[in-house]
Amino acid sequence: MDKLLYGVAYYDEYMPYERLDKDIQMMKDAGINVVRIAESTWSTHEPQNGVFDFSSVDRVLDAMHEAGIQVIVGTPTYAVPTWMVKEHPDVLATTSQGPGKYGARQIMDITHPTYLFYAERIIRKLISRVSTHPAVIGYQTDNETKHYNTAGDNVQLQFVKYMRNKFSSLDELNKEFGLDYWSNRINSWEDFPSVVGTINGSLGAEFAKFQRLLVTNFLAWQVGIVNEYKQEGQFVTQNFDFDWRGYSYGIQGDVDHFAASKPFDITSVDIYHPSQDDLTGIEISFGGDVARSTKQSNYLVLETEAQAFWHWVPYPGQLRLQAFSHLASGANMVAYWHWHSLHNSFETYWKGLLSHDFEPNPVYNEAKTIGRDFARLSPKLVNLKKKNRVAVLFSNEALTSIKWFGFNFTSDKNYNDVVRWMYDELYKMNIGCDLIDPSVESYAEYDVLVVPALYAASDALLEKLNQFVQDGGHIVYSFKSGFANEHIKVRSTRQPGLISEACGISYNLFVEPKHVSLRDDPFEVGEEQNQVHTWMELITPTTAEVLAWYDHAHWGEYAAITQNAYGKGKATYVGCYTSSAVIRKVLERVMKEAGIWGADQELVFPIIVKTGVNDQGNTIRYYFNYADEATSFVNAYGEGTELLAGTPIAEGEKIELEPWGIRIIEQ
Repeated sequence: MDKLLYGVAYYDEYMPYERLDKDIQMMKDAGINVVRIAESTWSTHEPQNGVFDFSSVDRVLDAMHEAGIQVIVGTPTYAVPTWMVKEHPDVLATTSQGPGKYGARQIMDITHPTYLFYAERIIRKLISRVSTHPAVIGYQTDNETKHYNTAGDNVQLQFVKYMRNKFSSLDELNKEFGLDYWSNRINSWEDFPSVVGTINGSLGAEFAKFQRLLVTNFLAWQVGIVNEYKQEGQFVTQNFDFDWRGYSYGIQGDVDHFAASKPFDITSVDIYHPSQDDLTGIEISFGGDVARSTKQSNYLVLETEAQAFWHWVPYPGQLRLQAFSHLASGANMVAYWHWHSLHNSFETYWKGLLSHDFEPNPVYNEAKTIGRDFARLSPKLVNLKKKNRVAVLFSNEALTSIKWFGFNFTSDKNYNDVVRWMYDELYKMNIGCDLIDPSVESYAEYDVLVVPALYAASDALLEKLNQFVQDGGHIVYSFKSGFANEHIKVRSTRQPGLISEACGISYNLFVEPKHVSLRDDPFEVGEEQNQVHTWMELITPTTAEVLAWYDHAHWGEYAAITQNAYGKGKATYVGCYTSSAVIRKVLERVMKEAGIWGADQELVFPIIVKTGVNDQGNTIRYYFNYADEATSFVNAYGEGTELLAGTPIAEGEKIELEPWGIRIIEQ
């Protein structure tokens, strides 16, 4: 891209009175240079079957173009109009909860032929109308697309076809999935039961994988249609979202981000996060690392929060901190959902830049400072290139399998908790990392792989990881890795299966820890932090060095954390769920051994450092203070320029960071 994009979602259709000209003037005052429109209002654009009205789109496009504001047009396919459901009620997804009911968004079967007919028609009508408009720079297909748990007869038929293509015979399927258990054996393809009620984790996980494939295919289908109309210089994207914990938390289990992003010109994401005293920047970094890693390229943030809810209204300075945090991870666009606050319906109190009175407010006024700085510094900050030596290997298959076979009967921990347990400490140590999935062909560019809870994995993947270590790489595995194959069939060897060779360990017992710590506090974290919870494997080292033993009357003879030299590299295995303090110490040890430790790692959270190279070939270093108290750091690098103030910075100079402050140094 040739400039940073600073934008909002804008819905002229929702406005309680005419104010387009006023909105545009306020946008220009705030430095807004792009808006996203149209993805949420199918029923406005097609009020009756085959009757189209794009007047609201036309007037916004014309007005934005006159004002010099660019536009991203969304395909309005994620919320179906009432007439469609009235005429074709079966377009609603049937899920494990039964037939769908109209009202919410994202309630349709994305494979239903009738839905696809109408979706294709509205896409073609809209995109053919807007594609040559000079305001349009790109398109968003659908919105935060997922499979919506669709599992009706239409989907079941497709799943059976998928399984027939995957397995050469029912005998092979029955054996691989263990379907003789409880008389689940399938003896005829015609008898293949609905998966909705299955108790077989292998079958259930395969269906979840198939449902993710439905999303991949649906999005690729939309991209194919839009590409027929796309003009030179325009792009097509999709705003992927994440596992939701009241905010963007972890890997989205209903979408294969890497596969689904392939047909798009650029990956986009929606990132929401805690704010006020709970603002850490971790979710901004995590979502950005996923988005950037899908194409090893810059990405767009199509949605993030402005005011949002009462507990997310940012403290003074936090909106700026958040915006530049997105850029520091490689974003070329930051856009708020949304411009205005709604006066009706479900998201009335998910507030935008403007409150319900549409008047300037402290958040909007802070956005104006961001817009000015984005415009002024765009040549220096756009297209930031990042090259990381560390990657976190995540897996949708592992995520799904741990849904079926979790940690214990009382724990609410899941796969994303393990991912974040490890990722969060890398972030706090200022270790830049990519987030990659098993489809990545080569790990050669990385020195360290961090592998959380890889419970389900093919032999080929585990052998590839062993080879990475043998060739000189460092791996940090968490517990519950290597246990089952890609179909959640438990390996019949001593665990952790094939990676035992590289890890130099074995075990065949695992327990729920109660009153267990690590003997002699080997990482010097103190009694409160030196505790094991949720899950522990009783490890016997073969060739591995023991970094920590369990401290327990009955489990004390077993190792908890080990490290093994294998070939030219090392494999560290963490066989239990520890405190954040312990996993931080383990990761710190590995990073130092791998030569990934420097001045940035000597700084500690709440100071966060993000680095990249700009279009001029200069190094850009962002320094953030994620705290309500002032702090400082010393410039450990050469002379440079602090871009926000435009002042020179000397090597060794002490630099102050105000509460929630930012410094950007170019060297």
